Amino acid sequence: MRSVRARAALGATLVVAVALVGAGLAVLLVLRANLIGQADLQAEVVAREVAGELATGTPYGEVELDDEEDHPVQVTDEEDRVVLVSKDLRAVTGTGTSGVTPAPLPSVPASPSPSPGDDDDDDGDDGGDTARPGRGQVSNDDPDFSDGTATVDRTAADYRFAAVEATTPDGVTLTVYAGAPLAAEQEAVGTVRGAMLTGLPVLLLVVAGVTWLVTRRALRPVEGIRREMAAITASEDLTRRVPEPDSRDEIAALARTTNETLTALEASVERQRRFVADASHELRSPIASLRTQLEVAEAHPELLDLPGAVADTVRLQVLAADLLLLARLDAGEKPGGGTVELGALVREEVSQRTGDRIAVAVEVPEGGAFEVNGSRGQLARVVGNLLDNAQRHAGTSVAVSVAADGRGVRVEVRDDGDGVPEEERERIFERFVRLDDARSRDDGGAGLGLAIARDVAARHGGTLTVHRADGGGAAFRLRLPRRS
Repeated sequence: MRSVRARAALGATLVVAVALVGAGLAVLLVLRANLIGQADLQAEVVAREVAGELATGTPYGEVELDDEEDHPVQVTDEEDRVVLVSKDLRAVTGTGTSGVTPAPLPSVPASPSPSPGDDDDDDGDDGGDTARPGRGQVSNDDPDFSDGTATVDRTAADYRFAAVEATTPDGVTLTVYAGAPLAAEQEAVGTVRGAMLTGLPVLLLVVAGVTWLVTRRALRPVEGIRREMAAITASEDLTRRVPEPDSRDEIAALARTTNETLTALEASVERQRRFVADASHELRSPIASLRTQLEVAEAHPELLDLPGAVADTVRLQVLAADLLLLARLDAGEKPGGGTVELGALVREEVSQRTGDRIAVAVEVPEGGAFEVNGSRGQLARVVGNLLDNAQRHAGTSVAVSVAADGRGVRVEVRDDGDGVPEEERERIFERFVRLDDARSRDDGGAGLGLAIARDVAARHGGTLTVHRADGGGAAFRLRLPRRS
């Protein structure tokens, strides 16, 4: 019961079982109601025929009681005395009385003729107390029906009785009980019920089996995906992919999503491996240089290159800080929830760069509100990295501007250097990438500044792109959403 196939088969079987049981009960109820309605109609017809004969003054002994076995009749008077029964009727229940032996009637004097204007009997209104048929009439009201039994010629059976009132010409009101057999109704209902009880288990077995087979066939690709994922986990080979079925259903979508996840995971792992390898390579150079200088100084103190050692140490410190920041970004560190005014941030960052090779021109509109959400330290790092890159490549000028850009804020850093070739404008944002391989490591850096700047921009919901400046050179554009 832990498998999807078993649960699906059980669920489908239960649903079908409930539906079939409900439908079967409805069919039985409708069938029984129809058959009882037919029995009521037969009983009413016989009762009205007998009542009609009595209403016309036919003596009790001359009343025709046809088909007595199928339609037993019992007639009672106003005091529930039996005055007429079918031949061979031995016992009866469900009527006004259980008597089956006609009792001798007392002599009833003839009713006086109605006085002029008095037509109560003709209207069937006996003083207004009870509504009875008039003399020589049969009640037009719907008869009363009841269930009962009757024994005719030693054979007992269930019947449906209809009660119809009639008044004789002598003014005696009689109640005629006529029965219609329920054997056909009972037999039909029993047959249908038996067929349902026999066919229901078979049908449920068929439903369960079909559901099991269909579910197993539908889930077969899932098992293939599971086996391949288990193999990938065991082999740690992220180049493998799970099989994608040709169908266009949810399982095919699951397989495609799984392969996309594996592709992203493979790229992430490969990126992490390259990062570790490049970081090890970049760290090896300043550490080796610093060790060499220290070893030379130990043997020949007079040859100590103290400025070079300090420069290597600073470079090592900067590289370690860059690697630590990248590690935090890769770990999903989110920027702080503070508010940063980019205009003030740019002015402050430029004011601290008094020793730059080229003075930086600042273009920030007065009175402008350029507030964004994020980390002041990380955004200052982005601006600083962009200014460092511009200083490294500029010929004679570097400029930075801040302006509104739709619903965001744009910071643009421009230089008048050689610019960035169009085919290299995405690669320069990769880690440890330096376009000028001939440049020394001391002058060119480790190739992490632009990568860090783009990662920080992305973490803040912004973008960082490079374009050609209007006067030549490169223009780096940082776009960030305005503070919400």
